[in-house]
Amino acid sequence: MKQRTAIRLKNTFAHILLSTGAVAMILPLIWMLSTSLKHNRDTLIMPPTWIPDPFVWEKYVEIWQKAPLHLGFINSLTIAAPVIVFGSFFTSLAAFAFAKMKFRFKQGIFLALLATMMIPFPVIMIPQFLVFSQIGWIDTLLPLIVPAMLGNVFMLFFLRQYLNGVSNALIEAATIDGSSMFGTYWRIILPIIKPAIAAQVILWFMGVWNDYLGPLIYVFSQHKMPIQLMIANFNAYYAIQNDFPLIMAASVVAMLPMIIVFVIFQRQIIESVAITGIKG
Repeated sequence: MKQRTAIRLKNTFAHILLSTGAVAMILPLIWMLSTSLKHNRDTLIMPPTWIPDPFVWEKYVEIWQKAPLHLGFINSLTIAAPVIVFGSFFTSLAAFAFAKMKFRFKQGIFLALLATMMIPFPVIMIPQFLVFSQIGWIDTLLPLIVPAMLGNVFMLFFLRQYLNGVSNALIEAATIDGSSMFGTYWRIILPIIKPAIAAQVILWFMGVWNDYLGPLIYVFSQHKMPIQLMIANFNAYYAIQNDFPLIMAASVVAMLPMIIVFVIFQRQIIESVAITGIKG
């Protein structure tokens, strides 16, 4: 009886703690949406009102007139599409090699790749900028596309752990039947790891879409800016004019694709966290 009571108290405490954290994280989003639907004079009144009265939708029309946000969306998609497609393909190939193939220095190379995750981006920021400037890639989207197309180390680690749980008998049987290693990957391994790839692609897409520091370093022309950098410049300009509804409307539009992706694929996102522990 005492043990059941203790378990219930633990569960109740955990539920309260998690609910409090969820509310703390979602309140700024609700406030942002609420502010975007208010008149500017109503944004700073005290006490604050959470429900706009009346609802004002004009700012969502005005943001498209005052900034080329459509170009920001196009540029972000131009970056995300090749990065996700080619990066996922090359990363899954590498994961297959590290998990199922035998070659010299495999563990050392894999550990070296994992070690790159420990290097803070500011450490390599200046050397990368110098390299890209020498080959004429500054103020283009290439520095944001080409390196990321070669793969993602975190995704590599995740898929390798997933593949470690796949029986080697499948690969041996395919080899006996005369399949090449690439044929084995394409016909057998890829269909098996599709759920894991899908989960990682969603998280990777969110990271690419929300990237701000990379575009801030390499892109200067407004018509080449991804949506996050364009929104940041937009917000900085209109913050001086205290047009907070306009700023919040632009921010809502910028994060809308991520909300849609999360709502549609939240099950895969949650499973992506669980699969590594199960397969590892």
